[in-house]
Amino acid sequence: MATASLGLGPVMQNAFLVADVPAAIEHWARTMRVGPFFVFERVPFTECWFRGQPATDIDLTVAIAYWGEVQIELIHQNNDVPSIYTEFRERGGTGMQHMGVLSADLDADLAMLAARKVLPVQHGNAAGMRFAYVASDFHPGGMVELIEARPGTLAFFERMRTAAREWDGREATAPLG
Repeated sequence: MATASLGLGPVMQNAFLVADVPAAIEHWARTMRVGPFFVFERVPFTECWFRGQPATDIDLTVAIAYWGEVQIELIHQNNDVPSIYTEFRERGGTGMQHMGVLSADLDADLAMLAARKVLPVQHGNAAGMRFAYVASDFHPGGMVELIEARPGTLAFFERMRTAAREWDGREATAPLG
């Protein structure tokens, strides 16, 4: 949530662009003991804009788990539609692409950042969650995503956090339903 001293934060998510989601899940689950991962195929965008152009046809596979209080997000774009992910892939392939922060008021945070000349690069709504990736990546891997802290989003994240606390390490993924 926004704070007076920092402007944004704290970071609650580290997101990585990966070439192979199942292999990345196995690494995080078996080597790092992070899990279980919730896997989302073909993330549904009800609205998405990339550099001012409609981008609802981005085809993403996303896997999310918690490492303590930090969300680990693994992302693979399955098509070549222009997006922050294809730009990142063209610059360097894979790795940490962005950090996520919760925003109590996405519009107010975007206005505050706009006053600093930090503008959205990609923004929209996916599965009822409003988000905005802002132009903060002056080196690959430094982009910030603002995630609107709606009650449904927070409950969804808490469900994943609880699954991580109760995880026995056997299954690397968890059912969505």
